Amino acid sequence: QVQLVESGGRLVQAGDSLRLSCVVTGLPFSGYNMGWFRRAPGKEREFVASIPWLGGGTKYGDSVKGRFLINRDNGQNTVYLQMLNLKPEDTAAYYCAATNRGMGGDDEALYEYWGQGTQVTVSS
Repeated sequence: QVQLVESGGRLVQAGDSLRLSCVVTGLPFSGYNMGWFRRAPGKEREFVASIPWLGGGTKYGDSVKGRFLINRDNGQNTVYLQMLNLKPEDTAAYYCAATNRGMGGDDEALYEYWGQGTQVTVSS
């Protein structure tokens, strides 16, 4: 059974940092591209960041470039999202996703497996 379990979301203040984790089981993690997406209340799901199975070639959504960093630890079957200088507009449920199609990227339709999400709330 494939499981993606996110953790690390919580209430923080603007300017704070936070690291999200996503542990993957039931897949050969090192062969999967990983992505982070988010959905704010009343909005569509938005691409945040992705990292290919090789580990290089990371991509970021325009709204998080320079503030967020995605990385992965294949030995721990975990992908991370380090978030710096958080803003109220970063408030959303954050989801990790996995795909072995191509190199992943920002197209959510490519992703086959999804976690349940972790809530990040940034107060002003």
